[in-house]
Amino acid sequence: MARKIVVDPVTRIEGHLRIEATLDEGGKIKDAMSTGTMWRGIEVILKGRDPRDAWAFCERICGVCTTVHALASVRAVEKALGIRVPQNADVIRNIMFLTQMVHDHVVHFYHLHALDWVDIVSALKADPAATEALAKKVTPNWPKSSEGYFRDIQNKLKKFVESGQLGLFQNAYWGHPAYKLPAEANLMAVSHYLEALAWQKELVKIHTVFGGKNPHPNYLVGGMASALNMDGDNAVNVERLNLVKQKIQEAFAIVEDMYLPDLLAVASFYPEWASIGGGLGNYMVYGDLPQRGIEDTKNFLFPRGVILNKNLNEVLDVDPGEASQIQEEVAHSWYKYPDGKKSLHPWDGVTEPNYTGPKPPFKELDSSQAYSWLKSPRWKGNAMEVGPLARVLVGFASGKSEFKEVVNEALGRLKAPPEALFSTLGRTAARGLETKLCIHWLMQAYEHLVTNLKMGDSSTADTSLWEPSKWPAECKGYGFTEAPRGALCHWIHIKDAKIENYQAIVPSTWNASPRDGQGKPGAYESALLGTPMADPARPVELLRTIHSFDPCLACASHVFGPDGERLAEVVVR
Repeated sequence: MARKIVVDPVTRIEGHLRIEATLDEGGKIKDAMSTGTMWRGIEVILKGRDPRDAWAFCERICGVCTTVHALASVRAVEKALGIRVPQNADVIRNIMFLTQMVHDHVVHFYHLHALDWVDIVSALKADPAATEALAKKVTPNWPKSSEGYFRDIQNKLKKFVESGQLGLFQNAYWGHPAYKLPAEANLMAVSHYLEALAWQKELVKIHTVFGGKNPHPNYLVGGMASALNMDGDNAVNVERLNLVKQKIQEAFAIVEDMYLPDLLAVASFYPEWASIGGGLGNYMVYGDLPQRGIEDTKNFLFPRGVILNKNLNEVLDVDPGEASQIQEEVAHSWYKYPDGKKSLHPWDGVTEPNYTGPKPPFKELDSSQAYSWLKSPRWKGNAMEVGPLARVLVGFASGKSEFKEVVNEALGRLKAPPEALFSTLGRTAARGLETKLCIHWLMQAYEHLVTNLKMGDSSTADTSLWEPSKWPAECKGYGFTEAPRGALCHWIHIKDAKIENYQAIVPSTWNASPRDGQGKPGAYESALLGTPMADPARPVELLRTIHSFDPCLACASHVFGPDGERLAEVVVR
């Protein structure tokens, strides 16, 4: 009889995800189901509202990727209305985007994914002197690497363990046979975990400079609501710009002196994972980081494109505005489409909930029926993987020198062939490689903004089409970006100055999608196939592959009736 593993909820992610996996007789996963167990509903909330306010609602889709949802939303409205933003607005948006990317990737590695590879409790057995020697070899430029420092970290961890409450490190599979790092490497990783935790609050101060706050920084249809005046007191001035530069420099040290060395060191202990978790082999990138305006996609720092069947010799074009390319299906989703409609382009998208599953709590779901609150987006009928691996592969396959340089350097250090990228390990490594690119691009964007200011250009918004009286009676637009987790696009239909329809396909909709009408699995479901499980009762190997995608099922929305009465309340115990 086949053995089944159910992980519900998957933790160390944003949102609610359930994974069911069936093992073969050899202990490998032969079938998997990915289930989003919450309904977002933001599309319903937006209907009938002012398009200029949509970004503020869309930011609340997620408490992590707030800035990218706002960016996609304002771009959708701007495209619908024919608004072109000033160059400084693009530069500031790039700064906000890159700040989010660097912050998110470092946090993902240390606080969401590293614990799949690092045995925290094992660090208690480490020799602090040997840990110092290891740290000076792995992270020679990182200052906190003394024997006394590591002994202090070890004592702090010991108090957690002796108290019976592991705090930050509670509820994991410590002592699992799949862990391979020596005790000293685990102790070093614990210390860097804590240092990254202290640092992460610093980088997002850049969002407070240009967006007023974090999370949920402010955006503006037509540009950015950031007044620039080098000598002013009530605007982004020299003092604030110097703070931004300081935070970028601090991030350089974190990324290049701690994160990347740690990533490559951990990867070197798990070479077998370079052949596990590859999945679909189909990768899609919308692209971002415009240098000459959002319409000039050829000059994006993140190039757009599609790779099919791991073919790095051909990059296909992708256009989220083409109905022949992007379609969403609901064959295995808890939604209802109009009669006769099996798939819809998001401009015509319908978000009508239709729960047909068993009454919660339930033991198992049926893969032949609807089993997820996520729809199944497809590019020309193909399930796609999106995210850092897709971006690195498309950049590499497009011949971009920056991407080729970081990929070849990493593969050389790991003594791995290019095929190693198509894996769980490759997905994890790609996130670090693009972080290295992003931190350099972030400094370049900062310097670009300062240069523009010195030349007297302080414009950050074009409000010439702000008033609805200047809008067409009806129009459509879409706004795309690359969230840390992958391709993100919002589609809007405006009629009589109100939102007639609004749809968003987030990265984890692509990656975590259920099967489509042809039975094709999504990226998570495909990537889990063949994963070996040493101890099915403690499925750390399953989590390694799922966490390599950095799942973000999006924050739940609070639904109220027209008179303010609560319609639904979910209590998590």
